[in-house]
Amino acid sequence: MEPIEFADLIRLTAAIVLHDVEALREFARRFGRLGHADVFHETAMQCHLFCGFPRTLSALDVLSDAGMKLKDPGFDDPAEGAGARLFDSIYGDGAGRVRDHLAGLSPTFATWIAEHAYGRVLSRPGLHPAERECLAVVALAATGHDRQLASHVRGAIRCGARPEDVMGVIDQLQGLIPADRAERARAVALRFSRE
Repeated sequence: MEPIEFADLIRLTAAIVLHDVEALREFARRFGRLGHADVFHETAMQCHLFCGFPRTLSALDVLSDAGMKLKDPGFDDPAEGAGARLFDSIYGDGAGRVRDHLAGLSPTFATWIAEHAYGRVLSRPGLHPAERECLAVVALAATGHDRQLASHVRGAIRCGARPEDVMGVIDQLQGLIPADRAERARAVALRFSRE
């Protein structure tokens, strides 16, 4: 049985958010015989935060059609307040400013982000917060969302990733995303991993 490495989760995230059908099929061929792996489920499920439900659902269809079934591991819901604590960890001293900014854009959307993204998805067990944040870095780098990428580079470090780990995640995107996007993501990560 082939061991699962974090690089595999990076490739899965990039394939889902970019809807790279061939990469998804190859992933299913490679790992489908493992049966179920909680880390694959959690990685796939959090992708909808970065690329939407339709793209994530389509990717799950491709994986399923190629022989890989992802089942919910049946984790308990995160504890009350876990999402708010994670948000505070990710944004550090700027958490209040980020909350105010989101509420200024749309109070409803700010509530959805707090309750769904952080309260139900990112605070789930199955992946360490630093791993989840590094996978957020992958998704945001792959999709070219530099402002959010900067926030999650800092968030990954605040959650326990070393700056060189975050840079390594970006480096692993070489060949998976357009070269100009990879270079831009590397520049953002380099700048914000030093703060």
